Amino acid sequence: MAILLFVFAFVGNAIFSIFGISMFSFMIAGGVLLFIVAIELLTHGEWKFGSQSLEDESGIVSLAFPLLAGPGALALAILTFEKYGALVTVLSITIVLGITYAVLRLVGPIYRLLGKRGSMIITRIFAIIVAAFAVQFIIDGIRQIFH
Repeated sequence: MAILLFVFAFVGNAIFSIFGISMFSFMIAGGVLLFIVAIELLTHGEWKFGSQSLEDESGIVSLAFPLLAGPGALALAILTFEKYGALVTVLSITIVLGITYAVLRLVGPIYRLLGKRGSMIITRIFAIIVAAFAVQFIIDGIRQIFH
């Protein structure tokens, strides 16, 4: 995930320009994808990737990955690089990844504390937050396209 964030921070705009994709189109597409994940988590309590169920990994796979190295994070890495430069971008990504690593190391004890039902409640609460992020990405992308 870190490599993907660093690559997109430094060459994301170049990649988009090669394919004729605007940052705002990427934000809209990412918002739609995040929204789909959020709806799956809210309605089914799990995210089905293709035909396989990832119920046991719902918190890590479906929430962590789209938020840590998904469209929103990639767009933010590109925008941070453009606005604040390489040093701030590298420091930001490194700090966030460090904090995330520490939190993910505690997933086992947290799951034992919450249990299956508590974990499902937390998953659905965070799914609502993910849905809100998704809608905001879509709104921001559309606003910038028509601005």
